Amino acid sequence: LCRELLDLETENEQMLAEMAQLKEEEKRYRDLLESYDFTEWEIEEWSEQRAVFMFLYDSIELTVVFGPPIDGDTYGEDPSRKILSLSFESLLDEEEAPPSSCLVQRLIFQFIESQGCWQEKCPTLQCLPQVLHDVSMVVTHCRVLGEEIEFLERWGGKFNLLKVEISDTKVKLLFSASAAFAKFEVTLSLSAQYPSASLPFAVQKRIGNIGEKEISAVLANVPMGHHYLRRIVSSIHQSLLRDP
Repeated sequence: LCRELLDLETENEQMLAEMAQLKEEEKRYRDLLESYDFTEWEIEEWSEQRAVFMFLYDSIELTVVFGPPIDGDTYGEDPSRKILSLSFESLLDEEEAPPSSCLVQRLIFQFIESQGCWQEKCPTLQCLPQVLHDVSMVVTHCRVLGEEIEFLERWGGKFNLLKVEISDTKVKLLFSASAAFAKFEVTLSLSAQYPSASLPFAVQKRIGNIGEKEISAVLANVPMGHHYLRRIVSSIHQSLLRDP
């Protein structure tokens, strides 16, 4: 009987361990799905003449002007209905917004302007879902970048990061560590392709011997993708600044 009880206890422990592992895997996959959820838009208005969509906490407005309804299209939703214009407008108050939010807006509009004439890309209602998806994808990535910068501003001390400074579309990171006898600044140039493009960078030495060669070697081992900036900062800290 004692042997059977022990066997049951062992089985229960194994089942509990397996359940905990499954829950952890489920959480990981949920986080992954959320990180790739590109539905960033909300419909503000849909009338016979136009539709208005909002992105990024109502800070970006997309106005789509429709052509005349096609005969027999009672609700004006025929996929072949012409689109006369698509226009984006920033509603962000740059004087009140934090620098990270201003950077995110600049990168999103960098993408918007790089696409040329949006009406040519989207001549009919049938093309609109693809436009919403493409813009949402860029908004998602840039929004996450803004959250990464806010994280580093708050918790940078854990990575020997003294200061985070934003200038136009560049992020300056000032590192300092007494254990490594080093103080240096890394300037990363961001673009609307973040995080799927490598980041051009410059290094300015302040104290010690850590410079462009050492930073380049670290960045070469950081794969692009989700939380790219945070992983860059973490890698610099772990590879060059931690206590020996």
